[in-house]
Amino acid sequence: MKTLLSPAALALLSIVPASPAAAPARTAVSLATATPGGGFPVYGDAFAATLNETDPTLLIQTRNTKGSAENIPLLEKGEVDLGLVQGEAAYEAFAGIGRAPADMKIIAAMYSSPGFFIVRKDSPYRSMADLKGQPVAFGAAGSGLVILSRYVLDGIGLDQMKDFKAILLERAGDGPAMVRDGRAAALWGGGSGWPGFTNLMKDGDARFIAPSADEITRIVAKHNFLKPITLPAGTYPNQSEPMRSVGSWSFVVARTSLPDDVAYRIARAVHQGEAALAKRLAQAAETTAANTAVAAPRADMLHPGAVRYLREAGLLK
Repeated sequence: MKTLLSPAALALLSIVPASPAAAPARTAVSLATATPGGGFPVYGDAFAATLNETDPTLLIQTRNTKGSAENIPLLEKGEVDLGLVQGEAAYEAFAGIGRAPADMKIIAAMYSSPGFFIVRKDSPYRSMADLKGQPVAFGAAGSGLVILSRYVLDGIGLDQMKDFKAILLERAGDGPAMVRDGRAAALWGGGSGWPGFTNLMKDGDARFIAPSADEITRIVAKHNFLKPITLPAGTYPNQSEPMRSVGSWSFVVARTSLPDDVAYRIARAVHQGEAALAKRLAQAAETTAANTAVAAPRADMLHPGAVRYLREAGLLK
């Protein structure tokens, strides 16, 4: 028996596609971050969400790791596509300090990371030298912030492992509780929006210890890859004054074998998504294509796909 359709049903069929339109193919890209409770996982989530929103052909998927010290070998082995690498860890890897020069390429500058100690407000310690002999949490064992602290202290004649009762954490997020209950006299951290600092400062019960102007001069003179950086007042809760220290740029780094077209799309999405990324995470306001062009120590450290986009955008010659 033939089924007859009403004129209304026929009209409806004429405007409904025979099959749904094929969704655009998405390129899965893995991004290694760090241990929960630190700044890298928070940044990684914001970075991934922004790029996935900006370019629907990309699917950035984050992965927790032990931080920079693990991310670099993962990139070199090709086991992840992208990794977040803290500035001093990147410096040592690219320069081949204590190892062969790293086989990886920069995709984007993340943010600058000046380093500081934080102590309880009732702490008797006022300077970095005051902390000598005390238990100090320097961060997660694989974190680049631990490397930064080593260079900063060395610049003023102190040894991280010999002059302090150094505590290396399993999880970056464990540090604030150790300061609160006295297991650690201080916690080392860096950058703006770092979760450990936010956690301790939010109730107004903690304060920072930064290098003095003379100490900054000495540190930079000995380790000239470090630069003086100022955190504006209000960067953290209850921080009423600007704070000066030293630090360097952290980077989103790619395995060298990441296809050029994928690196190009990621660099383009970073540029196009700058405002959205800054809205998601305040410290990510520094993640811009313009900063990438100037923060990379040398152009040959940039991934060819990123170089192609930066040149098209007029940001690199």
